[in-house]
Amino acid sequence: MRRGTLTGVCGRYAASRSPDDLVEEFEVDEVAVTAPLEPDFNVAPTKPVYAVLTRRGRDQTEHDPPLRQLRVLQWGLVPSWAKDPSIGSRLINARTETVADKPAFRKAFARRRCLLPADGYYEWYAARGDGAGARKAPKQPFYIHPKDAGVLAMAGIYEFWRDRSVDPDASGGWLWTCAVLTTVAEDSLGRIHDRMPLFVEPDRYGHWLDPGRDDPVDLLSLLVPAAPGRLDAYPVRTLVNNYRNNGPELLVPMTAAVE
Repeated sequence: MRRGTLTGVCGRYAASRSPDDLVEEFEVDEVAVTAPLEPDFNVAPTKPVYAVLTRRGRDQTEHDPPLRQLRVLQWGLVPSWAKDPSIGSRLINARTETVADKPAFRKAFARRRCLLPADGYYEWYAARGDGAGARKAPKQPFYIHPKDAGVLAMAGIYEFWRDRSVDPDASGGWLWTCAVLTTVAEDSLGRIHDRMPLFVEPDRYGHWLDPGRDDPVDLLSLLVPAAPGRLDAYPVRTLVNNYRNNGPELLVPMTAAVE
């Protein structure tokens, strides 16, 4: 799938916070970011994104406690066993119903979990036709975001992929990638799309990010859809359909309604 192709649940999102904002929001210990990302109002598969995760730093020993880090990952998980990293463009979401068992995701879910900060995300509503022969109406994009303008901590998993044509010690020898976990949408958003990202509440960040915890039942209990009424959704222009369009104008509401 090419980056510009429309995708299913959580196929695009907005992320405009600076590293300083995210360090404060997520109580980050170490910023492992060489070059800050520009605000992105149309994050698409294969783009670089901020992720919060817990790992030991390069200068730490096995006796040191791991650090909560801010890193840049590529959206679209590439399993370590993949022959071609292009598979990542098809693995942007992981269903919670199967994440603990699916070969592409289960190792990452057990040991490599992260938080993917977002301002909000987009979904596309498909209007119902008036009969079997009716022409399908264009899908209407909606922007879904916290009513309080806070940060969404989307539950994610991450993985490493080694390019064996490059010296493993050289820059560019390793690719860090991630995927967003999804679930059935809560009622008020299910009218737009039947699935939605899962979120982690602040008091559960530490538990979710702890690489020492690997019990699937325990981990899944930490994940919840956004509480009913916490998110707002409104229609936006189809400019967002093209990943090349980017800017705060994509978030401007338009007059439309879901029937």
